[in-house]
Amino acid sequence: MSFDWLRTVFFLIPAIGLYTIVLGSVSLVSTLFDPTGDFGHRCARAWSWLILKTSGVRVRVEGLGRLDPSCCYVFAANHQSIYDIPIVFASLPFQLRIIAKESLGAIPFMGWHLRRAGHLLVNRSNPGAAVVRKMARLVAEGHSLIVFPEGTRSLDGAVGRFKGGPFMIALQSALPVVPITIAGSCHVMRKGQLTVHPGDVTITIHDRIETASIPRDAVREMADTVRATVAGALSPV
Repeated sequence: MSFDWLRTVFFLIPAIGLYTIVLGSVSLVSTLFDPTGDFGHRCARAWSWLILKTSGVRVRVEGLGRLDPSCCYVFAANHQSIYDIPIVFASLPFQLRIIAKESLGAIPFMGWHLRRAGHLLVNRSNPGAAVVRKMARLVAEGHSLIVFPEGTRSLDGAVGRFKGGPFMIALQSALPVVPITIAGSCHVMRKGQLTVHPGDVTITIHDRIETASIPRDAVREMADTVRATVAGALSPV
């Protein structure tokens, strides 16, 4: 047994569990007074910061100056690790709402927070028009969205095929899409492994892509373009 495995099992898992219960509870209570979920997002950012700090994960953000803090975006990132969610939440100074599979909503505290704080949980087999309506409401409230278009974490850090669904939502809402490259998180915690390793992660924020003039039948081409941008900034693993 390695030191990192012992550290993960006997320190990190209990600590992260405690962060999740405490901040998840505060977030849930806050939605009684703040139905927008904005305070709940502050709880999520604090949760993310604590996880990264406790785990020894250091994040460097490049290209943040490309973004207008007053705008709403759809951030599209590659997915290397379960740590990508706290990495993104702690690093992007926006009111973020995640687009994720509906089953995540059943996870105690974290899933309850996602439902109550206004995140977009989607039944992938039948997303329906309700998703577009809810997204329009989130944008009207000044929220940006974060999506992982691969749909699952990479086993080896390589960028998989981007699904078109998240980009169709962006096109329907005429929101700019911002490609994001996450590099290094696969070394922190790989899919299928329990051990967490301290390490350095870089987030590269690319130029935004305006979607207002892109036809809906070009969604596949757009997904491939965003994937190429994301993968192009990723060094071989």
